[in-house]
Amino acid sequence: MSLVFKTVSVFSRHNDPSARTVADQLQACLLKLGCDVKRQENEDVDNTVADLAIVVGGDGTLLHVAREIAAQDIPLAGINLGRLGFLVDIPREDMEKVLQEILHGSYQQEERILLQASLSRVGEVIHRAEALNDVVVSKGELARLIEFETLVDDTHVNTARADGIIIASPTGSTAYALSANGPILAPELEAIALVPICPHTLSFRPLVISSQSCVCIRMLDSGQDNSYLSFDGQSAVRLQDGDTVDIKMAEHRVKLLRPVNHSHYDVLRAKLGWG
Repeated sequence: MSLVFKTVSVFSRHNDPSARTVADQLQACLLKLGCDVKRQENEDVDNTVADLAIVVGGDGTLLHVAREIAAQDIPLAGINLGRLGFLVDIPREDMEKVLQEILHGSYQQEERILLQASLSRVGEVIHRAEALNDVVVSKGELARLIEFETLVDDTHVNTARADGIIIASPTGSTAYALSANGPILAPELEAIALVPICPHTLSFRPLVISSQSCVCIRMLDSGQDNSYLSFDGQSAVRLQDGDTVDIKMAEHRVKLLRPVNHSHYDVLRAKLGWG
């Protein structure tokens, strides 16, 4: 049977010896299966040219790689290094068997939406970035609430004082948003969750909207410039009074390849300790 994916890029964290060891094993496995293998550190993501990308590590590593290659329409799979992940789900011990199945076309494909955010200051866009999990507006190190206005499709939703707000994709609904009592969204949903972080009023509840909607956060009081806009918890920009953050669904999506027996609910039970 011919290979569905011939050229494979393998990513691992450059400062993680255990990940590099597994990446070495993975490379040997892929070569044995007849693939052309390209080894890349996280810093080399922009130069990716491949039919398939495989991440060795945890969900954080996959988030970084996924954001960078999504526009290139390269499908992505993840090798788990021991801790159960929501995104990296191929067990290390089953790596060769599962990858052989995937390379020959036996897999589940999930398309996950990305969020795109633009930060504007005095009418000028000064920063743009994407997130697979979430875009977060939050206070900094001082124990002082920030104040902001939330709009959906140019319609005022509310004005609130809080520690911040999480704008989460279905993928991100099981990340930071979950710890803030946000809803768990099925990964295939076309939806975005707006989840307040420690609001000063209990009436400010999580809100789920269409992924076709545009969200705008207007900073009214940034806590003396002590607030931040962050993307997947991996990069951040300081906010000021009067800044606006516009968030919408990105044009491209992340394609995750799963083993044929993968179940989102199995992962939820294992991660959350459900009976």
